[in-house]
Amino acid sequence: MSAGRHAARLLLALAALLIGAPVLAQSTQDLLPVTEAYKLSADPAEPGVLKLHWTIAPDYYLYRGRMKFTGGEGISLGEAQLPDGEKHHDEYLGDVETYHHTVDARIPYTAVAGTTRLTLAVQYQGCHEVDPKICYPPHTEKLDLALPAGAAAAPAAAADAGFGATLQALGGNRGAGAAGDALPAEQAFRFEALATARDRLLLRWSMPKGYYLYRDQTTLKVVDAPALQLTPAWPPGTAHHDEHYGDVTVYFDQVEVPVGVNGDLGSRRQLTLQASFQGCQQGGICYPVMSRSVTVTMGSEVAAGGSGKDAATPPAAKDPAPEPAMSLWWALLLALGGGLVLNLMPCVLPVLSIKAVSVLESGESPARARSHALMYTAGVLASFAIIGVAIVALRSAGHALGWGAQLQQPLVVAALACIMFAVGLSMSGVVQFGASLGNTGAALANRSGPAGDFFTGVLAVVVASPCTAPFMGSALAYAFAAPVAYALAVFLMLGLGLSLPFLLVGFVPSLARRLPRPGAWMETLKQVLAFPMYLTAVWLAWVLAQQRGADAIGLLLVAMVLLAMTLWWFERSRHRGLASKLLVLVLLVLTAVPLFYLGKVQRPTAAAAATPGVVAYTPARLAELRQAGTPVFVDMTADWCVTCKANEHAVLDTEAFRALLAKTGAVYMKGDWTDVNPTIAAFLQQYHSPGVPLYVVFPKGGGEGRQLPTVLTRGLVERALLDASR
Repeated sequence: MSAGRHAARLLLALAALLIGAPVLAQSTQDLLPVTEAYKLSADPAEPGVLKLHWTIAPDYYLYRGRMKFTGGEGISLGEAQLPDGEKHHDEYLGDVETYHHTVDARIPYTAVAGTTRLTLAVQYQGCHEVDPKICYPPHTEKLDLALPAGAAAAPAAAADAGFGATLQALGGNRGAGAAGDALPAEQAFRFEALATARDRLLLRWSMPKGYYLYRDQTTLKVVDAPALQLTPAWPPGTAHHDEHYGDVTVYFDQVEVPVGVNGDLGSRRQLTLQASFQGCQQGGICYPVMSRSVTVTMGSEVAAGGSGKDAATPPAAKDPAPEPAMSLWWALLLALGGGLVLNLMPCVLPVLSIKAVSVLESGESPARARSHALMYTAGVLASFAIIGVAIVALRSAGHALGWGAQLQQPLVVAALACIMFAVGLSMSGVVQFGASLGNTGAALANRSGPAGDFFTGVLAVVVASPCTAPFMGSALAYAFAAPVAYALAVFLMLGLGLSLPFLLVGFVPSLARRLPRPGAWMETLKQVLAFPMYLTAVWLAWVLAQQRGADAIGLLLVAMVLLAMTLWWFERSRHRGLASKLLVLVLLVLTAVPLFYLGKVQRPTAAAAATPGVVAYTPARLAELRQAGTPVFVDMTADWCVTCKANEHAVLDTEAFRALLAKTGAVYMKGDWTDVNPTIAAFLQQYHSPGVPLYVVFPKGGGEGRQLPTVLTRGLVERALLDASR
């Protein structure tokens, strides 16, 4: 269990203390040593059969499927005969069988002629099932017993440890596991390299079940061009405590790593890549450091390094969009229109509630209306400028960052949820920031200052990022590929479009005069507009649940309760002494503590259930489908992307779309960018997409994929799939 999950549960326990729930400390000091919890005895009296017996202490159990038996020198073991265990669903291992109290095993064996000792390794694993609930690591006992008279001898055969002994000598015996069952290194760790663009590679390691790869024991270099620098973007792995390396990150099953190639490639069409890496068999041996060399034709081929030889597979998709063809002026016009339409998107509307109230509060004062408009615009433009500079800087350094990428960070999502919750409490009247509450237009007009208007503009930009308005996608794509000055101009024009309605209200008196007169009725309106804020906080909490699961939601709820307590006491302490105001600071610090631990919560390890009719995106699977001549509809999406969800509801998650897939023989492939995913980021970068949604339709006969607009219609998708199936 990760440190983040421990921290999450600790903080939830602390929250329970606030309402008086006692928390009992549990100590692991009373746990039995593994050999006392599971006492193993052996009976070799019967020739050809070894009987094993475990006496299991109360409140402990053994896993049936975690037992392994390995014969020593001159001993060949048959299949172990074990009784059926009790059915049990394990949090990590799934459906398993377990034993309580006692268990007996019978293991048939044969011995090579001349063998005098019955030697074998017995591996087993079990858990303590009451508090403190822990599982022991796999434990191995070496047995050395006298062979009974008349034990059957096997035909003469080589009685050496073979490949397993060699691996143990080279990589070190882990003290647990059946080394003789270990696969050769070429089969245990298959290595491939795919060129996805002129300056980008995708590396892939594939391991059978029970094998893992170390992240930090991997080095990469270009053999025939040492001046080139390789920058891998490793995806999140599995936290693992290693007896040699300490706390490390490892990968099971398969890992795909996008790699940037930095430097002057010149006229080179091929690169020879050397990868050195190390991995282990879970509960078994560790392999020595392995090196594989592969030759990759940049932008066109796959090289397989399973045995250190080159092996080409069908061509990869070519880069479909080298440079944006539109002019700067056209991009600026699209950006202005996209920013203007962004005001109507559902993710921006809650923040516009704040701005609408502040504009109404300005009443008949032209100076006040202009101040609101200018400070709000300043906040919007400053935020867009910072986003533009950050994206340009990170992309020039070889990192992938897209529109809305900040919502891939769980801490940002949680902080935004708390901000929306706090704004909602303010609009509901729980707390007032600024002047005291009044019932007249004069009191309302004095409540918000320039800083509040500026912050509202910043908040509008932050929450606008999950939305992509029509015209906006093309403008952002231009900005992501254009020179720095042009890119910043596009981002600033997006900001101008977003703030344009309020600029018009502030600087066109005839429009301002059409606004309702301020009065006591506005307090009711303000309280009503608090509910979109609460709904936005709920939506952000849902996004967080998709990213980090129930532990993160528990921490967020604790933070929200503490935040509500902070704001409540802040309002009560206005006319109190210094001690009351210091308590506000203490409560504010306590509010930040759950958010701090939330950043340490890891993504849930359990895989989500597959959606019927949807294939998860991987470059390898896409290449296989294209090689087979299958049309493919690729959908890059994210849970925080409002435009993605709207397209799914209107077009993609419908019976008509599923019928269209069946009619055209197309495969629906989906990539989830809710969390950081370098593989999907590489695909987005390949198509010069500023973020999600990205829709690409690959035709049946091969060739380049067709990129669709970010806002879909049924007719548009139908035409694209019919064309792709011809």
